[in-house]
Amino acid sequence: MKISNREVLERLIAAGIDSQPGGGAEIFSERIRRVICDHKIDGGEWLEIARSSHQLGLKSNCTMLYGHIETEADRVDHLVKLRELQDETGGFQTFIPLAFHPANTAMAHLPTTTGFDDIRNIAVSRLLLDNIPHIKAYWVMMSEAIAQIAQRFGANDIDGTVVEEKIYHDAGATTSQNLRRGDLLRLIREAGRQPFERDTLYRPVVRTETAFTILT
Repeated sequence: MKISNREVLERLIAAGIDSQPGGGAEIFSERIRRVICDHKIDGGEWLEIARSSHQLGLKSNCTMLYGHIETEADRVDHLVKLRELQDETGGFQTFIPLAFHPANTAMAHLPTTTGFDDIRNIAVSRLLLDNIPHIKAYWVMMSEAIAQIAQRFGANDIDGTVVEEKIYHDAGATTSQNLRRGDLLRLIREAGRQPFERDTLYRPVVRTETAFTILT
């Protein structure tokens, strides 16, 4: 028996889930989606599921996959749609721009994004999505160095330690598959920022050698 998206969310909440990631948004342009992800739900349904999640009290992240066959206008359209939903629900806590890695895909002929493009995308996202509290520089996709520089161009999140990342490394990423906590602290401090550890809902975490406490 099929059930609605909303009922799925209600059952997940009843089972204990209290936040969502935000992957699968890719790019909302249906012209582009038909080429890069025709097996996935359309952009309108992605937004509607996010809307329902927020209405039910879940916080979520949002993403955008860039650097493939989209235009700059497609990127702006995507960001505007996220901004409009955030104005309505206030449920997005983080925006995560994801650079496309073409190797080992059907679009292997495309170039990878440049560091300039990655940083510009962070900066534009921070300006346009001023109603979303956090912008993440995901070092796995853009390299440790670019993620560090991005902290000076609008990003304020550089998680995480990860352990073994498969998706982007299968697509040709050459970045590390994990970072130690101390490495993250160093990257943040060297960028002139003050690090603090947080949980999924962005509550500060205080850690000692033997335990950690979430500050509520």
